[in-house]
Amino acid sequence: MRVDTNVILTHKEIQHKIRRIGYQIYESNVEENEIILAGIAKNGYVLAKKLKTVLDNITDKSIILCKVQIDKKNPLLEIKTSIAAEDYKNKSIVLVDDVLNSGTTLIYGVKHFLNVPLKQFKTAVLVNRNHKKYPVKADFKGISLSTSLNEHISVSLQGKKIQAILE
Repeated sequence: MRVDTNVILTHKEIQHKIRRIGYQIYESNVEENEIILAGIAKNGYVLAKKLKTVLDNITDKSIILCKVQIDKKNPLLEIKTSIAAEDYKNKSIVLVDDVLNSGTTLIYGVKHFLNVPLKQFKTAVLVNRNHKKYPVKADFKGISLSTSLNEHISVSLQGKKIQAILE
């Protein structure tokens, strides 16, 4: 059985979206000296690294990468970050993921970071779907899509064929 796929974002379009999101993050953090990009493993972290590259080219602010490990099938399990809580206390954080689907992963990621006082907290996603179970939103998004519940969005951010596909 063949499944039809549709490319919703090409390599070039993704590059443009990442650059635009980078500028939006910069603009919302003009007064900050340091911005923490907390990318949800795997694709969220890859996207955070790409955003860091953009930000490094447009500002001399310190951009810190943080890898966030969440068990997406069991988000109540312990969430681990590559930097200690003390390192992001009273800082500006942007939680990054590739696709905002039901909101489960993002809401548990938000919950984890709210265990310490923060100066500012925002979220960024490449693709925002409109099927949220939780009251979480993307502050910065590449594209918003209304899709059916049985459709899936696959994002490839590595290699030569960077794209987002609706399956």
